[in-house]
Amino acid sequence: MILSKRKARYFFLSFIKYDFRASITVFFVALPLCLGVALASNAPVYSGLIAGIIGGLLVSIISKSELSVSGPAAGLTAICAAAIAHLGSLEVFFLSVSVAGLLQIILGAFRLGSFTHFIPSSVIKGMLVAIGIILISKQIPPLIGYDKPEFWSNELFNIITLNHVFSNVHSLSDHLSYGTIIIALLSVFVLMLWKRFFALKFNFLPTSFIVVLFGAALAILFNAYFPVLALRPTQFVNIPAHVFSQLKSPDFKSLFSTTEIWRNGVVICFVATLETLLSITAIDKLDPYNRISPQNRELVAQGTGNFLSGLLGGLPITAVIVRSSANAEAGAKTKLSTFTHGLWLLLSILFAVPLINHIPYCVLAVVLIRTGYNLAKPKMIFAVYKQGREQFLPFIVTVVAILFTDLLIGVLIGIGYAIYFLIKHTYRAGFTIKEKEIREVKYVWIELALNVSFLNKKRFIEMLDNLPEYSVVEINGADSVYIDRDILEIFHDYKSKAKRKHIQLILKDIPDVETIELH
Repeated sequence: MILSKRKARYFFLSFIKYDFRASITVFFVALPLCLGVALASNAPVYSGLIAGIIGGLLVSIISKSELSVSGPAAGLTAICAAAIAHLGSLEVFFLSVSVAGLLQIILGAFRLGSFTHFIPSSVIKGMLVAIGIILISKQIPPLIGYDKPEFWSNELFNIITLNHVFSNVHSLSDHLSYGTIIIALLSVFVLMLWKRFFALKFNFLPTSFIVVLFGAALAILFNAYFPVLALRPTQFVNIPAHVFSQLKSPDFKSLFSTTEIWRNGVVICFVATLETLLSITAIDKLDPYNRISPQNRELVAQGTGNFLSGLLGGLPITAVIVRSSANAEAGAKTKLSTFTHGLWLLLSILFAVPLINHIPYCVLAVVLIRTGYNLAKPKMIFAVYKQGREQFLPFIVTVVAILFTDLLIGVLIGIGYAIYFLIKHTYRAGFTIKEKEIREVKYVWIELALNVSFLNKKRFIEMLDNLPEYSVVEINGADSVYIDRDILEIFHDYKSKAKRKHIQLILKDIPDVETIELH
């Protein structure tokens, strides 16, 4: 009894000293990101908040990761926006989110969480860069206050191609908001200034929160004293007063009526799982206690969160490295910090909606552009380039393929291209050869590689055919773990040819096989 009281007191004091403060820091990071991710996904802003609340309150309970923080992820915005547009209904989209959650639970239950280890790192980096580019491009219209659809494919494209250029420039100018542009530019300036001079001194105040606070205050000032620069109501966050009455549940009638629900569910599951596993791997490295998060348990937790988020009209959930790293840097010790940040998000929906509705979309666009830049840093792209063409080509192919198709097809193309390089290297490998002439007799030593596959057949056949007559050839398989049967048959078939060419063939540690004659 005394021991349990001491333990409870220890956890309480630890929570007050570390986790409570960290939860407030994470809340200030998560709130603008929840709103911004919903904006970038073309979903209602409350969908992002619901995902953040579930990620904090539910996922943290099921997960065994002490420092990771879950919520709506910027990496899924392009997928969500495309899925909502393609499916034509939020209710059907939310069904895809629930399907993705069920698939994640299945992956975790069958202990398949390690499948991401089979995806080349160059393809993963290419996927993140492509997502960053898409995320940045999608924030340009709200950044300049443009409130018409089809910004890229309509007016801007017509201006670039000189199609009715003057009328389109005039139309573009009419739909810009100069107040929005000024707020966005000043917010970028504040972001850079705070990050450079004040972030370390006031590490308990996240940069994104300062930028949002500054932008909201400036928008209020413009609307009150500078009517020329005033923002329109549509350029502010708009959460309904009674948000829970606005929730949209999935349309279960459509579950088996269209395969697109399942296709989008698979895509969301794949990317959410990939981002989650990458995030928890990264955050485990920041853990001062070196705690390792079980991957399969994390998938069950994320899947449960996504299933419920879809049911309640929320966005897909992943473990998010931005929030998780902020949690670790703020000194969090346990997942009480993650849980409490979810509680703050819930209280903000219940009691602080009028304050949140003063946030301009252009400021959220600034926060998301910063997030997109972090995903697609030129420094990281250059680092991949310096690793050589065998890393850079699959990387750049993945980026271009995603930008011109979609994420799933682009990743598959990237993996296919990476496999091409693997096959190419496997073909070139297989053996090493040394030659030496002793007393006018040529000696050839052929050392087989660790793994010799059927892909090396052509190279072995050509090499054996080019061996000189009256030579001594030794083929050594002592270092090989695996030799494909096709290769063994080539060695067996070559015995008769070696006799005709007066070649002394020595097979060392090469298993005998029976060849099957084809008639």
